[in-house]
Amino acid sequence: MSDHTLVIGATGTTGSRVARRLVAQGHPTVRASRTPDLSAGARAVRFDWYDPAGHAPALRGIDRVYLVPPIGDPEPAAVMRPFLEQARAAGVRRAVLLSSSAIPAGGPGAGRVHELLADGLFEEWAVLRPSWFMQNFTGSHLHARSLRADGVVASATGDGRVGFVDAEDIAAVAVRALTDAVAPGTDLVLTGPEALSYDEVVALVGEVTGLPAAHRRLTGEQMRDRLTAEGIPAEFAAVLAGMDQAIAGGAEDRVTDTVARMTGRPALGFRAHLEAATTA
Repeated sequence: MSDHTLVIGATGTTGSRVARRLVAQGHPTVRASRTPDLSAGARAVRFDWYDPAGHAPALRGIDRVYLVPPIGDPEPAAVMRPFLEQARAAGVRRAVLLSSSAIPAGGPGAGRVHELLADGLFEEWAVLRPSWFMQNFTGSHLHARSLRADGVVASATGDGRVGFVDAEDIAAVAVRALTDAVAPGTDLVLTGPEALSYDEVVALVGEVTGLPAAHRRLTGEQMRDRLTAEGIPAEFAAVLAGMDQAIAGGAEDRVTDTVARMTGRPALGFRAHLEAATTA
């Protein structure tokens, strides 16, 4: 197990889980983040997409990398491409990118980074395209905070359904994509075992927690304004609101078996996620 993996975003929702799993399996791992945890059981380095001075030290001795794009940047390829080219020159052979089920290769945002990988920037690659995270309702996301404060989730998703996926399942697939002898060489759409509307999600939240929970339906413009009021830049807020409207139109009403194929076990269901989060 001589391959060294750099995990970018190692204190984030997926990166922290990817790093933990790699370390547990004995893979040499470097955790990279703007606020590195120096007590986390792996080498840690400071990493900021917008500070190139730290990129070369982070890449020292690395041959594979888990990529989380800069959050909130509508054009991440512009800042990521120089790093990716530097990584290839430094000996990185495999790259695994976290993108989104809503964004195909060549699409906006991470879709342009996806295109770079698919065009052969690295010898080995994969793009993870997970659906919306279950942790959005149980972690630090706006939905989770709103549920805890007011018992309400607001969205512009209407009756649209989403195959919500647990971040632990995303991390499990990421580790396989990073460490298997043969890289996937494709994109992987990740979902949970069922597609649920936001009405169905809040009903489950109420059943499992015993607390009031409701779905407040907003227009796309209202959702954009809500996100902007939370401090999200206007351009990115508009993108997120547009994703909600795409959900309302059925864009995310699908279920895949990718988690089971990659890990050998079924994807976690939403009720099981809520029960685990409630008892944690």
